[in-house]
Amino acid sequence: MPPQNSPVARGNAVPGDKATLDQWLGYLESIHPSEIDLGLDRVLLVLRRLFRRNPAGRIITIAGTNGKGSAVAALEKLLMASGRSTGAYTSPHLQNYNERVRINGADVSDDQLVRAFSRVEEARRDTTLTYFEFGTLAAFVLFQEAGVEDWVLEVGLGGRLDAVNVLDPDLAIITSVDIDHVAFLGDNREVIGFEKAGILRPGIPAVYADIDPPESVLQQAAAQKVQLERPGETYQLVPCDPGIAPAGSLWLEQPRYGDRVLLPDNGLPVHSLAAAVVAGRQLAPELAPSAIEQVIARLTLPGRYEVLQQQPRVVVDVGHNPHAANWLAARIGRREPGAGRVIAVYAALEDKDVEGVAGAMAPVVDEWHLAGLDVHRGLSGPELVDRIGGLLRLPAATVSVSVSAAVEEALGGAGPEDMVVIFGSFSTVAQARVSLGRTAP
Repeated sequence: MPPQNSPVARGNAVPGDKATLDQWLGYLESIHPSEIDLGLDRVLLVLRRLFRRNPAGRIITIAGTNGKGSAVAALEKLLMASGRSTGAYTSPHLQNYNERVRINGADVSDDQLVRAFSRVEEARRDTTLTYFEFGTLAAFVLFQEAGVEDWVLEVGLGGRLDAVNVLDPDLAIITSVDIDHVAFLGDNREVIGFEKAGILRPGIPAVYADIDPPESVLQQAAAQKVQLERPGETYQLVPCDPGIAPAGSLWLEQPRYGDRVLLPDNGLPVHSLAAAVVAGRQLAPELAPSAIEQVIARLTLPGRYEVLQQQPRVVVDVGHNPHAANWLAARIGRREPGAGRVIAVYAALEDKDVEGVAGAMAPVVDEWHLAGLDVHRGLSGPELVDRIGGLLRLPAATVSVSVSAAVEEALGGAGPEDMVVIFGSFSTVAQARVSLGRTAP
């Protein structure tokens, strides 16, 4: 009799290497009873079957509550600019699963993913893996096959027990620590910080991007003798003269180099960009400040304060927790005096702190359009109103059945000087992008 958790016992037919990517993704969703099952034992077991020895490439692991994607994208581009072959693994994706795995800046193909999934399936045997764990190992397979020199890996959830952490990094970045995923990580910054600091390793260099690290992170760094780069300690972020660069731009100063690097306000979290530059200068010391500035100036990231159109200005952002919403509100607050109204389209998942998000955004929003989110764990429009209606400045908010309907209504009432901000989750942004004709990042 087959083991109870094997594909045969669960009635799931293995797709095979001739199946489509969608068939494989459906299979990945079916082979583990839980969406999230933190722990490294199962992943490590399959990893050892896939690889006889540790990967030859340098491993850079990036954890944090927010800002991870920006740090990954910036470091990826910096390493590529230095001439290194580079792989980037991120999650979740906006519209196509292929976005999660990039080699030298290009999304991998369906055929590459199917081949990697087949290899992981063969290696896992009767070991159960979650959707994320399976995909993480598949990314490792693709990077190894391609001979990638630098592996830039984004942690999915937490750090200590996340599948990405099965590999020992050569350098680690923690972008931020704040409250999110309370059911899995805890309900305060100290506990969450301990989980994020689980990516640190004895003696390896690491960067903490935010100005205010929890004591738990500092304690873990000290205990493991980690040289922790921090703003205000080993590097400085200094306001830039508005005559040189857009308002909000900063100089990154590192005394050891005797120079400074301009970080323009390009709609991405500047502390994450700074951490990526600090890491990049360690990993690719040959990069000149001018080359770094060119990379950062051109950097954009779909779904992260992404401008989709002008007049009215339409911005989408995947911010889905209070920490991200505070950043988004501050970014909106830097608009020119006398600019038009801010019209918000908001849809969210049921397990998120929607009250905290609404409270952070309310001071900068003039008009609200709340939408239902028809995905797993998505809140309906009425459910969202029930939870946050009393927190909004306005007596009432427009409620739509879907994100696309809310976007249409918001744009219908917007003037050319207004700003429409669509936010709340990756699913919110993905649906908005489709409704506005952006079918791929």
